[in-house]
Amino acid sequence: MATPLNDAQIIEALTGLDSWERDGDALTKTYEFDSYLGGIAFAATAGTIAEGFGHHPDMTVGWRKVTLSFTTHDAGSKITQKDIDVAKAIDNVPYPKS
Repeated sequence: MATPLNDAQIIEALTGLDSWERDGDALTKTYEFDSYLGGIAFAATAGTIAEGFGHHPDMTVGWRKVTLSFTTHDAGSKITQKDIDVAKAIDNVPYPKS
């Protein structure tokens, strides 16, 4: 079972992430794109990265935007280091921003 991060650890982790936010017990970010297909390609890439970590976000694909939301279910649906690690890995993907 994963260990949830405490509030101070989450606040500290967010300072090292680009535009990720805490939404209750989830870590979220919305990415924006120049085109719908750009978002679709990014969603597939983010999903592939998440699969490599064995840790999968809830994902919403909309018109030229993709929202990712991470929480760790085996930690009581709280934020853990797993969420932070996958968010960082996804942020390292170059993508065309709008």
